[in-house]
Amino acid sequence: MFDSRNLLSGKGKYLLGSILILFTSVICVAFRMQDRDDFDSSRREVLLRKIGDELLLQSGDSTSRVLPVKKIAENEYQIRFENELTFLPDSLVNTTQRLLAKDPFASDYVVNVVTCGTDSIAYGYAISKNKKDDIVACIGRKQPSACYTINIKFKSTGINIAKNGYLLGSLPFLAFVGFLFFRSKPRRVLPEGNQHTDTITLGSVLFDVKDRKLIINGNTIDLTRTETRVLLIFALSPNETIERNRLQKEIWEDAGVIVGRSLDMFISKLRKKLEVDSNIKIVVIRGKGYKLEINA
Repeated sequence: MFDSRNLLSGKGKYLLGSILILFTSVICVAFRMQDRDDFDSSRREVLLRKIGDELLLQSGDSTSRVLPVKKIAENEYQIRFENELTFLPDSLVNTTQRLLAKDPFASDYVVNVVTCGTDSIAYGYAISKNKKDDIVACIGRKQPSACYTINIKFKSTGINIAKNGYLLGSLPFLAFVGFLFFRSKPRRVLPEGNQHTDTITLGSVLFDVKDRKLIINGNTIDLTRTETRVLLIFALSPNETIERNRLQKEIWEDAGVIVGRSLDMFISKLRKKLEVDSNIKIVVIRGKGYKLEINA
């Protein structure tokens, strides 16, 4: 028997499933990339501490500590030392290049040696993946012993851009698929006739759905198109309460206007036409809707 309820079409279900699968995939990839991001960031901090350790050894200090590396911005880290140190720019440049070559996402960066307390830059240089863009000056001039921090800022590529680009790039596609899904939602269209039969028996009344009429004892009562649509909903669910909102939506929503009094008017007309059989009547279920009662 025909089900007049609003069900999603096969296409709608397919699109909904695609959205859910895609959304789940994006979430999974995001977590995986976040895990990878955390791992690479931790590995980078180890390399930075190694840089600090070698600088201390080069300055003749084998006992003081390299303090924990501090992340001061999204792609910027700070190497701190327990005691003062001195350094050769040549050694600093060579050490950072050698160790950071082990970080696949650290091909472009800027190094600034900052004097503690004054925040003045004692020395700085820039390393690029394209070697001709390197900016390295003052090679060979030993820097005086002082309290320094070394700030290394990496170019925003690699880990974060890959992750953010993947996620942001998927949003327009998700929005597009969602748009298609909602656009493809089928309209609530009730057929002129039943899918399995053109007639339905209601007590002693024969409901001819295709020709829109009631037949009893050889007499016919014509029905309008809307009356047929309303009665069909009742006929497919006899002795069951049909919610008022459902009737309004399935009959009038596609027209863009739902008028409550229109439903009452058609219910009233159907009641009069069904009076030919006292065993059939449409009753009001207070606070819910209506029911087509058929007494055996």
